[in-house]
Amino acid sequence: MRLTIYTDYALRLLMYLAVNDEGKKGLATIGDVAASYGISRNHLMKVAYQLGAAGYIETVRGRGGGLRLAMAASEIRLGGVVRETEPDMALVPCFNPVDAPCAIRSCCVLRKALQNAGDAFLAALDGYSLGDLARPRTPLRKLLAIA
Repeated sequence: MRLTIYTDYALRLLMYLAVNDEGKKGLATIGDVAASYGISRNHLMKVAYQLGAAGYIETVRGRGGGLRLAMAASEIRLGGVVRETEPDMALVPCFNPVDAPCAIRSCCVLRKALQNAGDAFLAALDGYSLGDLARPRTPLRKLLAIA
């Protein structure tokens, strides 16, 4: 199982906002987050837009504006974020039979085993909240250079 960079950036952005909830009314800019992680501002802007549309973050426009969590970090389940940001959770091509017909599909046990593995992966992530990721608050704030 491999997550896309897009999902990685989404999780990083949410973690940053979770540990930044004290400063400037919890607001952070895309530039702040990109600089802290050393990642692309342009990609992060796309991620922030989708997370906003999904209701995970909110934006404050104008001077002194930025991004902040739209709900408590403890309410954001990691499995939900991954489901929202991953375009295709198909582990193998036969999960989408329109694109990849399979001669043994009608009796294939591998397909079911992989489906169960994917479901278990997401269920394990559902067991964690964004709040869990933000627990080592002080070390995270130092590493991300959050004042």
